[in-house]
Amino acid sequence: MWISQARLSQSLGANSSNESSRALGLRKAAHPGSAYPGLKGPAYGLRPEPHIAGAEDADIALRKCLAILPGEEKPVIIGPRYYCSTRAIVSTGSYGPKSSLFPSQSGVEGITGAQVADGIEECIKAVRKQIGAGADWIKIYADYKFRSRVADVSSDINRMNLPLFTKAELKAMIDCAHSLGVKVSAHAHTAEMIEKLLELGVDSIEHGAELFDEERGFSLIKKWAEVGKKTFWVPTLSVYYHMLKWSGSSRSREWERVQCSFRKVLEFRDTQAVEGKFDAVKISCGGDTGSFPHGENALEMILMRRLGARWQDVLAWVTLGGWECVRGMEWEGSKGDMKVVRAESKLEIDDGLNKAFKSTLERDVPFGAVRTGWAADLVGVEGRVNGEVEDFEAAVMSGVRFVMKGGTVYKRNGQEVL
Repeated sequence: MWISQARLSQSLGANSSNESSRALGLRKAAHPGSAYPGLKGPAYGLRPEPHIAGAEDADIALRKCLAILPGEEKPVIIGPRYYCSTRAIVSTGSYGPKSSLFPSQSGVEGITGAQVADGIEECIKAVRKQIGAGADWIKIYADYKFRSRVADVSSDINRMNLPLFTKAELKAMIDCAHSLGVKVSAHAHTAEMIEKLLELGVDSIEHGAELFDEERGFSLIKKWAEVGKKTFWVPTLSVYYHMLKWSGSSRSREWERVQCSFRKVLEFRDTQAVEGKFDAVKISCGGDTGSFPHGENALEMILMRRLGARWQDVLAWVTLGGWECVRGMEWEGSKGDMKVVRAESKLEIDDGLNKAFKSTLERDVPFGAVRTGWAADLVGVEGRVNGEVEDFEAAVMSGVRFVMKGGTVYKRNGQEVL
């Protein structure tokens, strides 16, 4: 079983005071779970770990440390395949941390959690700059709690998710990234923004709590199935669940909304499957780790099961679905299909992984399934993943016994061997 997490998260974002108060290097060093998932954390094996924002370009350097470089036999740091962006892109005034002493400042100098861009030209420039720096993905905050500064006088206005960019700005960023072979992930909550992003061809939408409501019914979910065939939904149930724990009843509505939307998508997918239409809305698994502690990543899988998803679907979303979501655009379409065919026909690798081949394992080999020519990434768990929800939870939370990445064993019988 290959475990992946496809949430392109602001895992080191400066929303969190414990992150924004730390030095840049320490922010990365303080998260061993992100570099050693499955080895240090209780739930996951080595997986592709998308990371974005809050740490400027530090994730680019960490990605290099996690990779097997040409001519080398092992990485500097043992860990997952690392897909990253540099900083999430936001508009002026929308994002934090905001200064308490100088309220009109857009972020605190030196630790602003994202890159600010306004207008089509600045948006395109930000995308080009990030891709030039080595970003695997572009992350856009499409809507957000822009008016958080009125929380003292209106909690309702404070909680409103408002658009950060015009449709023209969003289109410019998505088109620019795609022209350079890079996918785009969007943070979005509202139905209006989700609909707009689907029309623009964004590659993944994170959160999406308002995907369903009684007034719209299934209309937006149906539109996703018709228009957004390539767009993945990453519902991030875990962060809503944790927000409810942190803030109590003040965040209960958001948790209720995302639960409802998730259940309705499952219902719609089942209806479509009866008609022979599978993957009507593509789902991938990721919980916004970093907004809550590393090591609890498997909570997303557990919440999916608790809300009615079949165990087979959850494992598919977190394995092959994870790769299909985070993989580069070079793997998409007919050209991507041919790359898979060529990978599966490389019989010369049967004689062992030489140094030259090891360096291609990061991006040039498919992963997420047990197939000839695919990366030998396996996770073995003890327990009944095909049992009841409680059995599934026990297996993924405390049952990891074996971890292999790229043919190298890192954990055997529950013990680290490298």
